[in-house]
Amino acid sequence: MRVRLFILACLLGGAGGLVGSILGGAFGQRGLFAGGVIGGALVAPFTASVARWRGWIAPGQFLGTALGAALGFLLAALIAVNTLSSPVGPVLSTALIGIGALMGSSQGKH
Repeated sequence: MRVRLFILACLLGGAGGLVGSILGGAFGQRGLFAGGVIGGALVAPFTASVARWRGWIAPGQFLGTALGAALGFLLAALIAVNTLSSPVGPVLSTALIGIGALMGSSQGKH
């Protein structure tokens, strides 16, 4: 279940960042970055809802998982923005979303 939670968090956070960037891109370069950060930070916590629905986490783990995914996304965005000259940084930083969700889920009541 932990592998599934990790993958789900990475996918949802990345998708939120992508869609937010696309929507924000209509407002220029700053909008592109702001939209990506806002989109990912809002969607990454949705990981906890899906994981609870699927039975991957207990209800007491919901808040920790949601906060962990959101904080992981924000850290990933910070790293991605500062390593845009190479695709390695942005791609690998996505793993921080999943790591944040896993760490957050371990803080709740099982």
